[in-house]
Amino acid sequence: MTRTKVLLASLWFSVLGGALLLQGCGGTLYAKFKDDRGRDVMLVGRDPVAYFTQGKPVPGRASIAVELPNRTYYFASEQHRALFLAAPEKFEPQYGGFCSNGMAYGLKMSTDPDSWTIFQGRLFIFGDILGKEQWSLTPAFNAEKGDLLWAGEAKSAPWREQTFYRWVNRVPWYKSRWAIREDWEKANPGKAPLTYDPGGWFTNLLFKYPGWRALEGYSQPRIELPKD
Repeated sequence: MTRTKVLLASLWFSVLGGALLLQGCGGTLYAKFKDDRGRDVMLVGRDPVAYFTQGKPVPGRASIAVELPNRTYYFASEQHRALFLAAPEKFEPQYGGFCSNGMAYGLKMSTDPDSWTIFQGRLFIFGDILGKEQWSLTPAFNAEKGDLLWAGEAKSAPWREQTFYRWVNRVPWYKSRWAIREDWEKANPGKAPLTYDPGGWFTNLLFKYPGWRALEGYSQPRIELPKD
């Protein structure tokens, strides 16, 4: 690591440490949100089974839910709830609902249940349209690396700590966002460039929470957590 990077990392650790002290933790293990009953809801209340049976995100109902350790899922119908209970591992999103594109690099942040894909029978969620498009360039490679990093280090790590760790200690296959964008443009000649404002790294890591852009309607349509 270069001297400049060491100094920058030290500065970031100081800022991160202060932020974590103020917030009391390094972030949650899953991409979840509190509902009015205090439950930790996944997918901003979207029904995980509907991605497979209806091919689209469908709001669930707070009254039709399944509570698992540290996370709760809403369902649009009792039938979907029963399907989930029979095989939760089939329907749960990969990587705790965090952005699958980020997880390919060990970054555990961002979630938008309306940016998604099913690949090899598994549900992958992304932080935004940029993440989905970039991940889709090499899905098999990204899924392999995401699986490796999730099982090896990220699953049990609070999201802020994990993301900062992999920002400083980048994986050997790391690509900058500019390099990934260049790859996308080469693979999609003639298409308009991808445009999306993710809100800034500093804001996302220290002052916001995974999924804030979806819940607050920042650079995309606002998603509301279902009430019933």
